Amino acid sequence: MLRQMAQLRHLFEEKGIEVTTPEVVQILSVEELKRIVPLHDGWIIGDDPATREVFEAGKAGRLKAAVKWGVGVDNVDFKACGDLGIPVTNTPGMFGQEVADIALGYIIALARQTFAVDRGVREGSWPKPSGISLAGKKCAVLGQGDIGRNVATRAMACGMTVLGYDPVVNPKDVPAGVQMRSWPEALDEADFLVVTCALTPSSRHIVNEASLARMKQGIRVINVARGPIIDEPSLLAALRSGHVHSAALDVFEVEPLPADSGLRELGDRCLFGSHNSSNTVDAVIRTSHIAVEKIFRFLGV
Repeated sequence: MLRQMAQLRHLFEEKGIEVTTPEVVQILSVEELKRIVPLHDGWIIGDDPATREVFEAGKAGRLKAAVKWGVGVDNVDFKACGDLGIPVTNTPGMFGQEVADIALGYIIALARQTFAVDRGVREGSWPKPSGISLAGKKCAVLGQGDIGRNVATRAMACGMTVLGYDPVVNPKDVPAGVQMRSWPEALDEADFLVVTCALTPSSRHIVNEASLARMKQGIRVINVARGPIIDEPSLLAALRSGHVHSAALDVFEVEPLPADSGLRELGDRCLFGSHNSSNTVDAVIRTSHIAVEKIFRFLGV
């Protein structure tokens, strides 16, 4: 949203509202937020640590309401907002197609080693790795929310069989053809695992040493959800042993990815993103308009 403010600023100006746009790449620190948030009536939250401490500072100042930009809310203390009487919401259902597009791109990239080919050609060689076909393969999709359903339809369009995992989804909402399973049932059948679920206490480290051990030798793992859903040391060990063929990670337990992360040692067997799978101009503008409308409604303007 910050990068598209030139197209959004008029929404605030028409209401006579002064808008602040901090210089930040990913997140502000708690201390920075405790200084900035109390100066504002409304807060559109990104991936920042929207903790009780920050909301208490905001409540002591001018803060009246907040909106979490986007779908994921694991960084927002909703209970603190309730306790403090601060209205808060998010913008659900915004990025299912965009994130699923990236997930499919990662599926294809891991199947055909396209990134390795690109790097090889740039370095002056002419690599021809033997990939695997998608048709006839099985793709396990962890989470059947908006993103997971869109991943499922794309995978099935490629001729893949989809195994779906989601303990709370209404079966009527699952795309036709998805074979629902209970985690970690049937993981030994999957050729790919795509993580799309929300980060909750029950999903934290759900992909761990035990669940990875149940997976088929040579599985390819993709995460476009939240980093802590995967226990990174367990994934790293499975990659080093060869049990996991390769991984494509748009998100990590610590972001940005630390310079000393062992995942960096794996070369072409590990593809990295920058927590950016939802970022298209179209989706950002669409979501930003909704976030602005919601914060205006909370503030009564």
